[in-house]
Amino acid sequence: MRLCCMADRRLHVIGSYPADTAEQAMREMLRRAGRHLAYLPDGETGERREWIAHIIRSLRGHPDLELRQDGSWSTYADPLTFRVRRGHRLTGASLDFGHVAAYAQARPVFERLRSEFGRPGLAFQVGIPGDLDMAMFALGRTGPFTHRQPFTDAAVREIEDIHRRAGDEVLFQLEVPAEQVFVAMAPWPLRAAVARWTGGGIAELARRAPAGARFGVHLCLGDLAHEALTRIADAGPLVALANAIARRWPAGRSLEFLHLPLAAGDDQPSLDRAFHAPLRGLRLPPHTRIVAGLLHEARTAEEHRQVLATVEDAVGAPVDVAASCGLGRRNRLAAEHTLERGVELCEA
Repeated sequence: MRLCCMADRRLHVIGSYPADTAEQAMREMLRRAGRHLAYLPDGETGERREWIAHIIRSLRGHPDLELRQDGSWSTYADPLTFRVRRGHRLTGASLDFGHVAAYAQARPVFERLRSEFGRPGLAFQVGIPGDLDMAMFALGRTGPFTHRQPFTDAAVREIEDIHRRAGDEVLFQLEVPAEQVFVAMAPWPLRAAVARWTGGGIAELARRAPAGARFGVHLCLGDLAHEALTRIADAGPLVALANAIARRWPAGRSLEFLHLPLAAGDDQPSLDRAFHAPLRGLRLPPHTRIVAGLLHEARTAEEHRQVLATVEDAVGAPVDVAASCGLGRRNRLAAEHTLERGVELCEA
């Protein structure tokens, strides 16, 4: 496990931020927390603040798909799902998730702000939803088992395109709530097997990416409308999936961090030491940083320090800090408060 000094602690921003434009979001993150950031997302503003909901809505006009259940994905009870039309074949080449276009639009702003704030080593962070997640949320529960490959191919193509343009100045954050929820909901006797399956799929996505690509993994319990998709009794399911990913991670693609959601949606991080005790079982490569997703707008500064101390005692080393998910589903005041608590912990 990686050991570091307290001064080396980082603040990680998952992706979305409540602002009107990418420039406003990036400027705000840099102004409030820039010296503690190693990676900077573009804030995923506008329709992207709802993670992949806008991508799924864009599939309404796809020639190879037809509506299965109408909805908007405004909540978990309002899904929009499709099925492949009879006689049609869904391919990765026909899917465009929009990440390349979003990167191209925000990159010049990033370059300008990176120079303005004197952060030449700052990397651009691009969030990439997991292929299993895209298949499941777009096609329903059977999607990952029947039509996952097109979503894998589309995600890899976008990673390849962005990596070709930016090389190691970009870090890809793989975002995988479905995998973590599967592990969390699996009966105890099946947890290890489910973790091996889901963790292997995440690692396979990285294996197909170009050699030299930089990655982080954002484990998630869901944050639609700032509500979790499931809840966990302790950190055991997070550890199971994190270790499974690490065991299968391919050579030649750096796994720079693993983010663990220690809060979830409007659920605050637990103050109970027993909740965090399973973190003692983390087995990550020495170069992979642990990002503790413990920042929450409802916790006080003292409570944050208490949770962090408990986490680091269990891990046996200092950790980086983050919220449990993107800040875009929070209001501006809550997002600012969360960043402030993160900065305080980095400077403690």
